[in-house]
Amino acid sequence: MVQAVASACILRTKQKLPLGSRQQIGKTCVISRAPFGDSMRPAIQCRKKTSFGLPALSFAAAFGLCGCSGGVLDPLGPVGADDATLLIDATVIMLGIVIPTILGAFWIAWRYRASNTKAEYLPYWSYSGRIEAVVWSIPILTIMFIGGVIWIGSYKLDPFKPLSSKPPLEVQVVSLDWKWLFIYPQQGIATVNQLVVPAGTPVRFSITSASVFNAFFIPRLGSMIYAMPGMVSQLNLQADRPATMFGQSAHFSGDGFSDMQFQVLSVPPAQFAAWIQSVKDGGGRLDRPAYALLARQSQNVKPFSYGAADGTLFEAVAAQQIAPGPGPEPENPSHAGREVSTGGRN
Repeated sequence: MVQAVASACILRTKQKLPLGSRQQIGKTCVISRAPFGDSMRPAIQCRKKTSFGLPALSFAAAFGLCGCSGGVLDPLGPVGADDATLLIDATVIMLGIVIPTILGAFWIAWRYRASNTKAEYLPYWSYSGRIEAVVWSIPILTIMFIGGVIWIGSYKLDPFKPLSSKPPLEVQVVSLDWKWLFIYPQQGIATVNQLVVPAGTPVRFSITSASVFNAFFIPRLGSMIYAMPGMVSQLNLQADRPATMFGQSAHFSGDGFSDMQFQVLSVPPAQFAAWIQSVKDGGGRLDRPAYALLARQSQNVKPFSYGAADGTLFEAVAAQQIAPGPGPEPENPSHAGREVSTGGRN
């Protein structure tokens, strides 16, 4: 390569390249002539050929698969596994339309290109029964298949349906602005933005909201469900093995929505019992006065716990015997100077 460039340089020099002109040498080098002091010397500029090839494709594939880790396609329990299967099945069925459509578009462009004299030219064509049958039958079959899969999956994944005959752990969930309250009625404790469950044990969640509509979602365990004020939703989940996960709010609920996430830990049963005892030893009591303070709007709340909890608190919140959260408060630092809405009355 160096010898070729040198030979080309000598050749162009002998040809007395005009000042400021440029000529291509192959695909990667350019020879030009510009003044350097009192002489006129040729200059060669070469660009390095970049090849992406297999390493770049491998990196792209690995990067794409990283998105599956910790999400719905990386399930940790029976409900999450069924959710992932349902999602994959629906995607494969829809590819029955997507792939033939893409291939057909390329085939038509190639078949009826201007240079192809063998393609039949029908300027007055307007209808084909065969084409109509294909165009309509494939989407109808796809809808039927997807509808059947979703109908069966919806019945199988009924959130109110117990997962097994094994007694579940009861957890009461209250959606607040902008944090999650978890009450363990059987253990008499409560936590904020932290959920700890024993691995291999079914968990039955009773979910309500003390503010606006929200959505409770633990991606690796599956089945997002709404938290609604004045109502109680139920959800049965299970973590098959110890792991660290995250849960989130999946429904926009105001300023602190983006930080409305919580830690989820599935631990061995013995470690769960030790954690319960450590929370009880930590002190603090969640009663109605403490709940009134907790219900005030706050953002990016760090996890903390209560060593004792009022056993009637969840029912009172769900029945709206306790008033919903106060909403925006001008004196609250997190309010940041925003005005309280008057509901359009002024």
